[in-house]
Amino acid sequence: MKRFAAVALLVPVLLVGCQEAASSSAKYSTGGDPTDDPCARVVSAIGYADLLLEPKGQEERQNFEDAVIGRLAEAYGITAEFAGRLPGSLQPAAETVKSATARLSKSDVPRERQVALLKQYRAAADQIVAGCT
Repeated sequence: MKRFAAVALLVPVLLVGCQEAASSSAKYSTGGDPTDDPCARVVSAIGYADLLLEPKGQEERQNFEDAVIGRLAEAYGITAEFAGRLPGSLQPAAETVKSATARLSKSDVPRERQVALLKQYRAAADQIVAGCT
């Protein structure tokens, strides 16, 4: 019983500590090493998201289901983590990818806006892929 009471008292302290650490950190969990090649990581995230996207030019047909939103959210996190180390010429495209995927990773965006953001994302993502290869 004493052990349970001690754990019960400790849990709120641990939660507060974890919340403070999370809120003070601008890092994203990307499943990779921070020393990974930024081009490889961002291009990979773009390719992974593309697997669920309608072909370029058919953005109007895109279904923004949870899986698509999740992949775009992942592209946002990886781009946010690694974009600062992309070549300088790709920084504007990286910023567009980040801003577009930040909005696309939310489910409350009106469909018309989702389609417009997807088109912006695609153009910027294409620039990153071309600049990294």
